[in-house]
Amino acid sequence: MSRTPRARRGVRAAGAALAAVALAATAAGCGGESLEEKDSGSDTGSGGGKKGSLVIGSAGFTESALLAELYSQLLEDDGYGTEIKTLKNRELYEPALEKGQIDVVPEYAATLAEFLNTKKNGPEAEPVASSDVDKTVEALKKLAEPKGLKVLPAGEAVDQNAFAVTKEFAAEHNVKTLSDLGKSKQKIKIAAGDECDLRPFCRPGLEKTYGIDITEIDPKGVGTPQAKQAVKDGTDQLVLTTTTDATLEDFGLVLLEDDKGLQNADNVLPVVNAKDAGDKGVEAALGKLTKVLTTDDLIQLNRKIDAERQKPADVAKEYLESKRLLKG
Repeated sequence: MSRTPRARRGVRAAGAALAAVALAATAAGCGGESLEEKDSGSDTGSGGGKKGSLVIGSAGFTESALLAELYSQLLEDDGYGTEIKTLKNRELYEPALEKGQIDVVPEYAATLAEFLNTKKNGPEAEPVASSDVDKTVEALKKLAEPKGLKVLPAGEAVDQNAFAVTKEFAAEHNVKTLSDLGKSKQKIKIAAGDECDLRPFCRPGLEKTYGIDITEIDPKGVGTPQAKQAVKDGTDQLVLTTTTDATLEDFGLVLLEDDKGLQNADNVLPVVNAKDAGDKGVEAALGKLTKVLTTDDLIQLNRKIDAERQKPADVAKEYLESKRLLKG
């Protein structure tokens, strides 16, 4: 998800250690192997296919799981064997993608561009992402290619990080924007992923750009039901979610306007390990989805999973069939 950084903090060394521990569990089945040699065992998947096997990475939130299923089913339909591996966040799955431990991930152009920018140039690096998707994707490619990553075309579907409060909180403190929240001088506990402490669009950006007095990060995840419930109950005051969150109304929450542009528009696009999954077949299969998926589609598909409790695999299949993207 996108952001225009105003303040940055370095990624702690502990993050690398955590990544090593998390990836150790997956390495036996897929670490550093060629496309054809990868183990067919998986979190979910079909095993080997006539075109080889691909490991698709998913982060720990609904939309990423949905996109991973959409990618998996398209690739299986095109003759690849697939499996889906879920890693908690970008700090874990991006190194795995570089190493070939996973082959494909659904990504967000500006967010990944700034992640790689900071990784290469340090916490005070000048931003490379913007609201211009073409320029942002070009900047992303320049950062990704030296790491052995191939950035596939972006589509119309876009998602942004966003922050929500309860309707009651908004009315009581007369806040409609993040600037209003900063001016309110309220002490704010955020329900978010634990990486919010480091990500420039999250705590650092909210503090520097908007002057919001953040006291604590409650690590309940990005837009999870638990995170939104914590804000509804008053345990926390602000929740990090996304602009495609379809269940805010169910929790009595409203988005605050990002009136100073902390977040960039973040178009969805696949990123692959160039060596293992950089062939034209993968690009063509995933491109069928990229060409038709819209932001409104994401909102409705997210709702089916989060509000109606449907399984991501079932929602993905129904959508692909409705768009006639599967051959069968």
